[in-house]
Amino acid sequence: MGKELKTNAMRFLDKSNIEYTVQTYECDEFIDGIHTAEKLGQPLEETFKTLVARGKSGSYYCFLLPVALELDLKKAAKSVGEKSVELLHVKDITAVTGYVRGGCTPIGMKKQFMTVIHNTAEIMPLFYISGGRIGTQIRLSPQELVKAIRGRFEDIIL
Repeated sequence: MGKELKTNAMRFLDKSNIEYTVQTYECDEFIDGIHTAEKLGQPLEETFKTLVARGKSGSYYCFLLPVALELDLKKAAKSVGEKSVELLHVKDITAVTGYVRGGCTPIGMKKQFMTVIHNTAEIMPLFYISGGRIGTQIRLSPQELVKAIRGRFEDIIL
C-alpha cells in the first residue's frame, strides 16, 4: 500500500498540532454512519456524524451528533441563535462544504462554519468523526477539536 493521502481535515489537524489516528475502510459509495461504525468496530455512541444546516438568516452551521441519534432542529436552531434551521440538501453539500456526502467533516471545509457538538462528547476522551472523504474516519479528542474550530458542546438531539 502506498503513502496515505492527507485530506484537508488531516492537514488542518496537523497544522493545529492535534493528535489523531486514521481508520480506513473499503467503500465505493456512501454508507450511513451506523454501518461505517459497525464495519470498523467503533462504538455507536463514540462515532459522530456531521450534518450541515442553513439558518433562517442564510448562515450555515455544522452539527455533530452520535450516528444513531437524530438532530432536533429546534434545539439546533436555538444553539446557534437562529429562529429555525433546515438541513442542507444532499445536492448542495459539496458546493457549500467542499466535501461529499459521507465524507463531510467540520474541519477543513471551504469556510469554517459555527459548529455545535452534542454534549455527550464533552466527557469522552476520544471520538470518531469523518476524515474528509468516504472510507476514512479520524479518532481524536472532542475537547481539542472544539478549541481548534471554536465550537461548543450543547444538547442538540431529539
